[in-house]
Amino acid sequence: MIINKEGIRDPEGEAIKNYIINKVTDKVKEVKAGKYLSFSVDVKEESEAIELVKKIAYEDRLYNPIVHRIIVRAEKIENSSN
Repeated sequence: MIINKEGIRDPEGEAIKNYIINKVTDKVKEVKAGKYLSFSVDVKEESEAIELVKKIAYEDRLYNPIVHRIIVRAEKIENSSN
C-alpha cells in the first residue's frame, strides 16, 4: 500500500470521511486514501518477497518518498496445480 505520511494532507481521504460522516455515521474518525499494488513473486521465503517488493518500490520510484510511505505485506499462496 502507498499512503500519505503523517502530516501530509489527504484530500481524497478527507472527502470520503466527510461523506461517511454526513451520510452514514459520525463514528468514523479518520479515512486515508492510497494506492494498492499487488505483486505475485516466485521466491522461497516471505522475508525475501517483502525485501524484493520494497527494493522495487524504492529503486523504481513507485511512490514519492517525500510525501508517501509504503506498507508491504506478504501472503503465501499455495499453487493448486501441485
